Amino acid sequence: MLQDNLVTIIPFSDNLAAPIKDLNLEWLQKYFKVEPKDEIVLSDPKKEIIDKGGMIFYAKYNNAIIGTVSLIKIDNSCFELSKMAVTDRLQGLGVGKKLILHCFAIAKEKGIEKIILYSNRKLKSAIHLYEKFGFTEIPLESGIYERADIKMEKIIA
Repeated sequence: MLQDNLVTIIPFSDNLAAPIKDLNLEWLQKYFKVEPKDEIVLSDPKKEIIDKGGMIFYAKYNNAIIGTVSLIKIDNSCFELSKMAVTDRLQGLGVGKKLILHCFAIAKEKGIEKIILYSNRKLKSAIHLYEKFGFTEIPLESGIYERADIKMEKIIA
């Protein structure tokens, strides 16, 4: 069983480029397919997320990276919650919750006003988690991700 107090959230560093790809490929290949946009971002997260003003965080437990989440910059007041993944064997144990709460704290600290996300209704536990944290459905534009059939937003107070 996972001890919550031993899960720490750490920021991206150059030596942690691989886990974001590994963790995301795990769920993408299980439920969907890896889209060209995923391959570009996951193959060079520093260039595609960090260097463009975004942030990547990891959940670490017993010296292993077990989860990840990114805040991709849309503009100065809006970021996309993206590339969130928790390793299969540890899902349902609160790691995703801890990652989202960390993103909210960072958003408040940096004056980010809104966080959006794209998901798929088939990922029922993810949608439930987002709703629990106050994300609400908004109109979905086309062409973002093939797999996306829902867009949600959270206004950061």
